[in-house]
Amino acid sequence: MADDTVGKDVSPQSPADRPASEVGTPREQRSGSDERGKGFLSELFAPVAGFGVSFGTMFRKVATEEYPEKPRPTAPRFHGRHQLNRHPDGLEKCVGCELCAWACPADAILVEGADNDDTPLDQGGKGRFSPGERYGRVYQINYLRCIFCGLCIEACPTRALTMTNFYELADNDRGKLIFTKDQLLAPLQGGMLPPPFPMADGMEERDYYQGKVTAATDAQKAYVDARDAGTDDEDLDALDDDGSGAPSVTGAVGRPGNAAAAVPYEHDVAHSEHPTAAQTREGANP
Repeated sequence: MADDTVGKDVSPQSPADRPASEVGTPREQRSGSDERGKGFLSELFAPVAGFGVSFGTMFRKVATEEYPEKPRPTAPRFHGRHQLNRHPDGLEKCVGCELCAWACPADAILVEGADNDDTPLDQGGKGRFSPGERYGRVYQINYLRCIFCGLCIEACPTRALTMTNFYELADNDRGKLIFTKDQLLAPLQGGMLPPPFPMADGMEERDYYQGKVTAATDAQKAYVDARDAGTDDEDLDALDDDGSGAPSVTGAVGRPGNAAAAVPYEHDVAHSEHPTAAQTREGANP
């Protein structure tokens, strides 16, 4: 069958070439005057619409935060200043493994571990600061580098390092923003004693992490009292005979938790300003 389109113009017709009955799109039915009117109105109100957000907020009541008189409460899982936690009897949880320092992406943590020494202090012993073999002798966090990411507390195997809700860390001296162990170590709570002192009688390191130790024992209290009082060898030998297992500490005085670490600066943040244990979420996920 022959093709009837051969030699004929089959290109589509323009709207001007079509009959009036075939022109049916809305744009082609509008008049030129309507187009010009709407374009004028849109140009007139366009600047006003651009300032609509500004005009809408000009007359709203502004919620002013009265800081520092009324500081805003932080979220329950807020990442603030770090804290080195203690066991219920006062021994430190940090074992000086340095995993937090390796996990820190900003290289803001410095840890130096040391061995616990049960040798009598009058014979050159350094005492016991944590259950097990080692403890964190030096612990520093440089808050000029810290980004508060929380990776360090996730890497801690003993839950020794957590983050508090304390965030007021600004200072006009860069040296004071390098916090040492004496600042980071949690303050003593009820039932705790200041190290060094031996572990609870009959307890091992795993017993501490299993929650079997709930407070300092009477033998530990007697050891610390004798240590601070500087009693003679006979009294300390009597403590050993009572089953405390405490080494002789003739003439020893009470040592703070950061006795072996250097404290090059005086810091503005004191222990009295530290948050309480209930505010630190110790044992909670970071």
